[in-house]
Amino acid sequence: MIFDTLKPQVKTIISNNTLNKDTRLFQVCQLLEAHVNYYNWVGFYFKNGDKNELKLGPYVGAPTDHTIIPFGKGICGQVAVSNKNFVVPDVTAQDNYIACSITVKAEIVIPIFVNGENVGQIDIDSNTPDPFTEADERFLEFVCAEVAGIL
Repeated sequence: MIFDTLKPQVKTIISNNTLNKDTRLFQVCQLLEAHVNYYNWVGFYFKNGDKNELKLGPYVGAPTDHTIIPFGKGICGQVAVSNKNFVVPDVTAQDNYIACSITVKAEIVIPIFVNGENVGQIDIDSNTPDPFTEADERFLEFVCAEVAGIL
C-alpha cells in the first residue's frame, strides 16, 4: 500500500530540523500530492490566533481565494468546530461546501491536535468522485500526529 511507503518519508521530512516549519509542511504537501494520484490539492489550515477562523498555511495545488475560513463555514470550518474527521464523497451533495474549483469532486479534512486542542487540519481535494477510504483517514491521522510534533 502506498501509505506504508509514505509514512517513513513523512517522518523524515517532519524530523528535518534544518528546515523551518512551513518548509516542512510544504514538503509534506508535495509528497502527498505527488504520490497519491487522487490527491489533487493538499494543504494545511491553522487556527488564526484567538479568532474563530482558519488561516491557510502551506499547500500544493491550484491557487485558492479561501485564505481565511470562518469556523463553521465549509468542510474545513465544520471540522474546526466538530473536532472530527470529515470525508465528503461528493461535494455537490454538501449544503455547507465552499467550492474552490469546479474540478473538485470529493474532499477529506482531518484535524490536528496539540495537547488535546484542535489547532488546524489537513485538507485534501480530489478530482475523483468518492476516492477516500478508511485507509486514507488512518494515514492522514498519522500525518497530522507527526505534524503536531512541530507545532
